[in-house]
Amino acid sequence: MITTEYAPGSPCWLDLGAPDVRAAAAFYGAVLGWEYESMGESEDFEGGMFRKDGKIVAGLGRLTEEGARSAWMLYYQVTDADAAAQAVQQAGGTVRVAPRDLDEWGRMAQFSDPLGGQFAVWQPGTSTGLELVDQPGSLSWTELYTSDAAAAKEFYGGLFGWQFGDMPLPGGGGTYTLITPAGLPEERMHGGLMKVDREALALAGGRPYWHPVFAVDDCDAAVARVEENGGSVQMGPEDAEGVGRLAVCLDPANADFVLLTPAEG
Repeated sequence: MITTEYAPGSPCWLDLGAPDVRAAAAFYGAVLGWEYESMGESEDFEGGMFRKDGKIVAGLGRLTEEGARSAWMLYYQVTDADAAAQAVQQAGGTVRVAPRDLDEWGRMAQFSDPLGGQFAVWQPGTSTGLELVDQPGSLSWTELYTSDAAAAKEFYGGLFGWQFGDMPLPGGGGTYTLITPAGLPEERMHGGLMKVDREALALAGGRPYWHPVFAVDDCDAAVARVEENGGSVQMGPEDAEGVGRLAVCLDPANADFVLLTPAEG
């Protein structure tokens, strides 16, 4: 489970780059019950925070990178963003956004893994990250789709020290790798990675991609809200044994995310 007791290598933040900030705010407000709090609008910047029950659950900003797709960016905590940038380059990855301070809140950087999967890191200052996780309407899991699971494990294991555990998928569907931060017990497991065919990576032009899983009380009802508000469903809703009921969705700008009603117990 993801908690707000963040440790090095654990997911601690996510934000959405959207072509239309107001439209994205309206969509996620309708689907997940989020309230949008603007931090300003100008020619160079437009964005803010999403809150659920008054607590920060995500960030939102206008997509400015030319040719980039609208997508969620997942951030993992590090003790030193500059050291992480060096490690990424040494392991064959790319520094997309060099380490930079965000006032007193912390220091961030954005990277690509050697196969092109995009992710980010957060070195906390006054802000450790999200204020609400693992509750309905908040981040509950992170997931990487990649064409080379072994390479992903080598890269991210070297960078974050993640512990991995493989489990077979039902029906001979391959292997799912579970991720736990370094030195923490299995109950702090926060995500997974899975090898998929390149056709399944079409959303990101054939590159690997990370996406968030949001917990919801009722997956079917949340999926209905997705469709009612201009989004679409790629898969589900369907039951996954021992996991819960889930659906893979796209928002109106084609940013992908998963909705999950966790299995009881």
